[in-house]
Amino acid sequence: MNKLDMESKNIVNENIEKISELFPNVIVESNTGKTIDFDLLRQELSNDIVEGTKEKYQLTWPGKKEAMVHSNIPSKSTLRPVKEKSVDFDNTQNIYIEGDNLEVLKILQESYLNKIKCIYIDPPYNTGNDFIYNDKFKKDIDEELLESGQIDEEGNRMVTNNQSNGRFHSDWLSMMFSRLKLVRNLLSDSGIIFVSIDSNELVNLVKILDMIFGESNKLGIISTINNLKGRSDSEFFATCNEFLVVYAKNKEKASIKGFEIDNEEIDNDYKYEDEISKYKPVGFRKTGNGWKREERPYMYMYYPVIEKNGIYNTVSKEEYYKIYDVNKKVFDDEFVNKLKEKYEKQGYKFILPEDENGNCGRWRWGIETFYAEKDINLCFNNAGSLCTKMRATIENGSIRMKSAKTLWYKPEYDTGTGSKILKNVFENQNYFDNPKSLIYIYDILKICLENNDIVLDFFSGSATTAHAVMQLNSEDNGNIKYIMAQLPEKCDENSEAYRNGYKTICEIGEERIRRAGAKIKEETNADIDYGFRVYKVDSTNMKDVYYTANDLEQSNIGEFKENIKEDRTTDDLLTQVILDLGLTLDLNIEEKMIGKNKVYYVAGNSLVACFDDNIDIDIVDKICEYEPYKVVFKDSAFKTDNDKINLKERFKKLLPQRASDKGYISIL
Repeated sequence: MNKLDMESKNIVNENIEKISELFPNVIVESNTGKTIDFDLLRQELSNDIVEGTKEKYQLTWPGKKEAMVHSNIPSKSTLRPVKEKSVDFDNTQNIYIEGDNLEVLKILQESYLNKIKCIYIDPPYNTGNDFIYNDKFKKDIDEELLESGQIDEEGNRMVTNNQSNGRFHSDWLSMMFSRLKLVRNLLSDSGIIFVSIDSNELVNLVKILDMIFGESNKLGIISTINNLKGRSDSEFFATCNEFLVVYAKNKEKASIKGFEIDNEEIDNDYKYEDEISKYKPVGFRKTGNGWKREERPYMYMYYPVIEKNGIYNTVSKEEYYKIYDVNKKVFDDEFVNKLKEKYEKQGYKFILPEDENGNCGRWRWGIETFYAEKDINLCFNNAGSLCTKMRATIENGSIRMKSAKTLWYKPEYDTGTGSKILKNVFENQNYFDNPKSLIYIYDILKICLENNDIVLDFFSGSATTAHAVMQLNSEDNGNIKYIMAQLPEKCDENSEAYRNGYKTICEIGEERIRRAGAKIKEETNADIDYGFRVYKVDSTNMKDVYYTANDLEQSNIGEFKENIKEDRTTDDLLTQVILDLGLTLDLNIEEKMIGKNKVYYVAGNSLVACFDDNIDIDIVDKICEYEPYKVVFKDSAFKTDNDKINLKERFKKLLPQRASDKGYISIL
């Protein structure tokens, strides 16, 4: 039988295994197991002899290596369900997690690897009086809370990062780097991350995102006007904007849609109209980056366009295959000139993608697209230049720009709007200073999400992102899902929120989701998921003996008959098992009684678990009827090793097709 790890993925060991596949000679042994000889690895990655440290372009700061270590250390923390705070726990697919987001991101590594389509975060801006996460802990102070990531050595989880601090930028960078490094693993291949920031740390944020995601995956830096009048307390320039930094996990697979266009913009920008739609002519010759014909040497983007009597075509395939010599890797311009002379004699207009200086570029379309689009989307503008008809995207009956721009402004993005919306939710009570505008977050999600995608916000604050997801879903009965994570930071005892019964930020965020969901349901009657499952970060359900059983003396064994903490429920155990097996937190869970035993079924037959201390061997027959992929029992359910063997043999007999599956039956 397999013993569950009951801790988060060991990223270091996984990376070592990946490197060993490429460079097995750099793997050596140490007291802690496999490790890497970095001198050998550096040599493997260099064409020159590596003799010492060389200058290089990079961002570094005091604590950078420590931040990398923090992100790599496995976590024994787990999540515990809080059903009394949840809404429709049994059916919802939305998740709200109370706890330190570094621990949360570690816990989610296995279950949500490559599953998150969009991440939006609004982290501390490091303005000089912000709270930032303190990731330094001492094990000897309040062990239980410390392990669960809820406090620091002074009993606080967040610290004020004053500008007088000698590591002012460094502490912020370390805090952000460790989290962004982990979160990249969670993004799907087409996933996108949006980070709100102001000018204080914009440059540093871009540099660490370049390090983690790669500079080539930067999609843009958007300037958002959020205070058109400007802030009167600005010293030299009245600040009226902040920034939205956008990166993709893989730029080639990412997709950003445009915004809806108002009537005035349509009239001003899309002045022309044909039988299909309004359009604006855009030069058919590629401009900007990658405009040269050498960028697509195999003629797919460089070919003559011939036109006569409004009919567009190109030279024959036999002819354009001769334009580029594959063997010599050169363009035959002399042959092109002969083609030009030939077709002009036949009355054709012969057009090449050349600029005003005669430099050869390329077209916007490859040859296959040309044949598909030429009759409906090619035209000449008033200046006689060949153009393609740029049409606004039609989506759900609304006209949208093809691309979102890098300057965003709506009056509703104003900092006061977020407060007004939140006060409206809480019946004119003000619990947050300058929360993000619902309309702003809604617009971010609108341009990148499709139905059934998952959104993650691990600085969720007042839960604007969850509110925006419900608003978006309500328009078309969609099923976009969210995961919110927020430290249960205590509200000031003198605050309005505290006086009204909200002791932590999480309590405000959770209540906002409840109220916003009820309001949306009342206004739209949309058939969507208004619920959410609440989980809290806590230390592992297992006693230390579970992880260090080999260190016990024979005389101590009797003291540890039970390896599960006394205050933990079967729901707690099930959640940790779900995470340990890499299943997601939104799966359907059913409880069934088989004889005297309570049995959990997760996502049908994906996982079957029973955590009773005494199990009837006959339950195996009922369990096997569902042909489960994974089965889990408590170790204490078996009095002897023979009981475990008998159980395993019973499964093997009833489900021979599963017998060879590694870890099919596990114990904890």
